[in-house]
Amino acid sequence: MSEKRHNQVAYLDPEEKLIELKDITQWIRKSRINYAITFSTPVYKSLIKAFWDSANVGELDGKEVISGRVENMDVIVSPEILNEVLQLQDIPDAPISVPIMCIRGCLLRMKCAGDIFSMQINKGDFPLRYKFLLHVLIQCISNKRAGYDMASNELMGLFVALVLNKPFSISRFIFEYMKENLTRTGKNRTIGNKYWMYPRFLQMIMNVQHPSLPKAGNDLLKIEAMNLHSLRLIRNLAHKRYKESDPPRKLFGALHDTAYVAPEDNKRRHAESQSDDEEPELKRMMSEKFGPEPEVSDESDSDDDGGDGGDGGDGGAVGASSVGTTAGASAGGTSAGGVSAGDTSAGGDDEADSDSEDDFLLEPGYEMYRDERGVRRYRKIRQEDDPEYVPEDPETERAKKKKADKAAEHHKIKKARKYLSTFSRGSAPHSPTPEPPVISTPPAAQTVPAQFTPQRSMAASIRATTAGPSTER
Repeated sequence: MSEKRHNQVAYLDPEEKLIELKDITQWIRKSRINYAITFSTPVYKSLIKAFWDSANVGELDGKEVISGRVENMDVIVSPEILNEVLQLQDIPDAPISVPIMCIRGCLLRMKCAGDIFSMQINKGDFPLRYKFLLHVLIQCISNKRAGYDMASNELMGLFVALVLNKPFSISRFIFEYMKENLTRTGKNRTIGNKYWMYPRFLQMIMNVQHPSLPKAGNDLLKIEAMNLHSLRLIRNLAHKRYKESDPPRKLFGALHDTAYVAPEDNKRRHAESQSDDEEPELKRMMSEKFGPEPEVSDESDSDDDGGDGGDGGDGGAVGASSVGTTAGASAGGTSAGGVSAGDTSAGGDDEADSDSEDDFLLEPGYEMYRDERGVRRYRKIRQEDDPEYVPEDPETERAKKKKADKAAEHHKIKKARKYLSTFSRGSAPHSPTPEPPVISTPPAAQTVPAQFTPQRSMAASIRATTAGPSTER
């Protein structure tokens, strides 16, 4: 079970025919994601299917891995293997999340025209060059199997980390989604029902670990690749949807300067930055969305310097809590709903929030997510055979529901027309006529009918007159 637009090969316009994309395509070709998104290799269906049908999570030399059997050989996937094969240059122990307030502030700096508080951000709400970078991440690195216009907060964390040159473990980001794919499809499900996630990356790993695996020409898995035509479509659609300034605004962060150093802690800008300060606008939008910011006591460790709220990431006040809160310090900061469930969350009186590290050890069958306010929540992982199963991609489900509603409405109209047509011919069913009420009357006097005297036939009359003795001689 695969999707041909998932895990694509990127096209970065090496001849630079599209001037509008020249800056961003040049940057991506020099970035650490270039090899992973541009390396093209034939992918074989039987090999990918065999891996996912047998895949399970285990340990090897004390490290967590996903192992699968392909042609009686073990294929091992781990963050370290992904980092090496995909040449991602990840820093050991780098986080896989970015503070939600850092993400929102960067979206304002990019002049995002959409709802920055949404759990899904539309790539069409960005200026062209930012849109193209996000498009590449959605098509080539994300776990999406539908709804390719939308990016989750987790993917937006990777997007912002690349723009600000922040440490981010892309290999562990991919690995966690592969683990989630196993959990969502279920260990005991029918063979063949698992989604074939990251087929191109898996084929690259198999080519390194087992180069002698059999490969048949009629076994190729179709994966779409970007081309010059698709880039032109992105450019044309961007111009129609987003009205960009003329000339376009200058890119910022690592996109503008390859030697850019990420702001310290969880900040989204340097103190000496001369670009427009988005902090007042962000605070105004937060106040409109979640209400006035609660006051923080003097004992609190919240130092707001106009950045992203200090060391904790959220700056403590997302407007979601009824008491003043400050962000907790952790290796990864307060996550934007990242796939890791190990980082600490902001305090407050929201359910499932606690200062105890034990509260963040998830039980099997549960997952962590963040609501639109950035607050950590927990929920049971739904299985596809569960009647309450909620699929990952809401856009696809909404489209399916809309189609079903339209079909039901069409059936209703067709049925009504059929009824009216039958009625016009006079054969419409009529409601039964009620019987008149019975009125009791006194019994009438009985009359005796006259006695019936049968009449003789003509032959019988003649016989009667001739039967007597005759007196004549």
